[in-house]
Formats: sequence, structure tokens, C-alpha cells
Amino acid sequence: MSVLVVVECDKGEVKKSSLEVASYGAQVAQALGTTATAIAVGEASEASLASLGEQGISKVLYDNEARLKEFVNGAYTKLIAAAAEQEQAQVIVLANSNIGTSVGSRLAVRLQASLATNVVELPRVEGGNFIVKRGAYSGKAFSDVVLLNDRKIIAVKKNSIEALHNAGQTAQVQSFSAQLADTDFADAPKQVIMQEQTGGVPLPEADKVVSGGRGMKGPENWHLIEDLAKALGAATACSKPVSDVDWRPHHEHVGQTGITVSPNLYIACGISGAIQHLAGVNSSKVIVVINKDPEAPFFKAADYGIVGDVFDVLPKLTQAVKELG
Repeated sequence: MSVLVVVECDKGEVKKSSLEVASYGAQVAQALGTTATAIAVGEASEASLASLGEQGISKVLYDNEARLKEFVNGAYTKLIAAAAEQEQAQVIVLANSNIGTSVGSRLAVRLQASLATNVVELPRVEGGNFIVKRGAYSGKAFSDVVLLNDRKIIAVKKNSIEALHNAGQTAQVQSFSAQLADTDFADAPKQVIMQEQTGGVPLPEADKVVSGGRGMKGPENWHLIEDLAKALGAATACSKPVSDVDWRPHHEHVGQTGITVSPNLYIACGISGAIQHLAGVNSSKVIVVINKDPEAPFFKAADYGIVGDVFDVLPKLTQAVKELG
């Protein structure tokens, strides 16, 4: 079985989630006694693609068609399918992202492949069965899934595997063309309104997140969240009620109906912990809750809790982080 890894790129760089996916694919390839090839999508630089060798990728295919710099479902599906056919890939690995889940289902139909999303561990083979473990019910449970078809597609959940870093290793970057036609871009949006984030860390890719709720009492106090986030090198986020009243933009809303995050550290400030919010953050490795209400539901899900007023705690915590350096 050869392994094909789908690598998402943005502004010339490989996304962090795709570094994890590349490492996952390389380890799958090693277990199967083969090599891992990547197909890059989005805007990438040759240097960033070559650096995927550090994650164990031997070769990277890249189609420099200008229209592929932005996500187009049909075109991306045809591109990845063409790469899979050329490389005779039996296992395709991608991120459990908006792009990955959208393309994954189409690929499964086109390639007649088994598809498993939200995968959290490397696969195992038992009794001839190819088995993967995936999260279910917003991370509250796990299930083992047997992928029966000859071709298998695995969408890996962010932060579920450590990215490898074999310094000095480089991948061979090769030009690739899927011979895309205008019809392959038929589902491209006719008009794109971009709201580009300026400064800070993009929320979906963040290792650390500082989030605020109604306990912040108003947008004029949000500098306390931003100060701590800046000191930590973290992204900022908010609860749904905060975005609903326009204290913060909707692209910062974390929860079941917003963005789902899986950072190493999630700090919740003045958030009570409604079930819908927990569904979007419960995959975080460490959750810290700051709330003056000792009965706040969020404390039940927290690894660490501080019972106190956010207006007293946050400045002291920010200062402590700065002193540590």
C-alpha cells in the first residue's frame, strides 16, 4: 500500500495541522513498508514543501494552477484523485478540517474508498482488518472502525498526533498537473468577501487559546484577554453570547455552532461552560477555567481552576507569564 498525504498550505506555508497529518502519513507508510508522498493544495512555496521531509515525506506533488490557491471542492477532489491514481495510493491521509471533510466524502465516492473522519490514533491491523480509532459525540466517546474497501481515506483530528521534526531531511518537490478544466471550477464561489485576520495567531491553528465570556462585562475590557494572549503567543476566542451581542467578531466564536478547537492549552475567562461551548473545546489537552462562581459548570471539565474575579486574576496572570519569559 502506498500512502498519499494531502497537505494544506496558506500564504506560502504548510499549515500546522498538515504537519501533523504528514507525520501521521509517514508513520502509516513506515508500518506498511512503503513511502509517503504528499499532494499540496493552496498557496505554497517550494521551500516549505521541501521541508516536509522533516515529517517523513519523501516526495511532494504540486500543481501551480493559479485557481487552486483558493479552495474549490470539485477541483481539489479531482486533483487529489489524480495524484492518488498516479501514485497508486491505497491509503489517503488528510486533516479533519473544513477542506479535509469536504473533499474526503467526494474522494470516497470517486475512488470507491472507505472513509473515517475524526481519527485520533495510528491505524492497526488485526486479523487482516485495517482498524482506526475515531472520536464520536463531540469527543465524549471513541469507536473502532474497520475500513473494508481496498482504498482507505483517513481524516486525522488536529492535535491528536505529534508532528515529527527530523532536522535536515528534505522532500523532493515535483510539478504535477491534474489537467483541470474550467468545468472543474464550476462550484467556485462567484464572489469572495475576505475578512483577513490581522495580527495574532489564527484560531483553528492555535496551540494556545485565551477565551472570554459574558463575565468580561463588555468589549471595553477585552484588552485583558488580548494582553494574556499576547504574552502566551495565543489566539483569542469567545463564547457564543459574546459574539451574538457583537462584543467580538463571529469568527472568534468557539463552540458546537462555531469553531471547534483542539489546542494544547485553553484558558476560559468568565465563561460559565454551557454544554454547547464545551462541545467545541473538550478536545483541548489542558483546560484552565477562571470564574468567580465556584459552581460554574465549566469547573467540572477543567484540568485547573481559579475561583476569582477575572479583573483581578488576568492582570496578575499576564504579569506572571511575562516574568517567566
